[in-house]
Amino acid sequence: MSSPKTHHAPMRTPLGRVRGLGAARSGTEHFFLQRVTGLGNLILAVCFIVIVIMLAGSSYEAARATLGNPLVAVIILLTLLSVTTHMRIGMQVVIEDYVHDESAKVLCIVANTFFTVAVGLAGAFAVLKISLGG
Repeated sequence: MSSPKTHHAPMRTPLGRVRGLGAARSGTEHFFLQRVTGLGNLILAVCFIVIVIMLAGSSYEAARATLGNPLVAVIILLTLLSVTTHMRIGMQVVIEDYVHDESAKVLCIVANTFFTVAVGLAGAFAVLKISLGG
């Protein structure tokens, strides 16, 4: 005997099931990227803290010289990229879970994206200006 069939709509389309995407079409990708950026943040934060400790008590000129080192500048830029990406994805998940009005949800996601891009670009501008001697 076969089991009785339930009459409910599947949460995912066949293409979504193949790609591993949930109802929001990006759940698995966001989950994976959130974990990757979290691990990146851990590694980069250790490097960033070491740089800050090395600069503690230094003169302004010494700090500029350290930030002028391409390796240091790249570490800080990667930290900015990883942290802002992690922040954007984390807030997007919160918005998707707790904002129920569809138009408000879209507005919040757009604002979240613009905010994180603005923070990342402002930080990158500052790092590049210092590291390139501007």
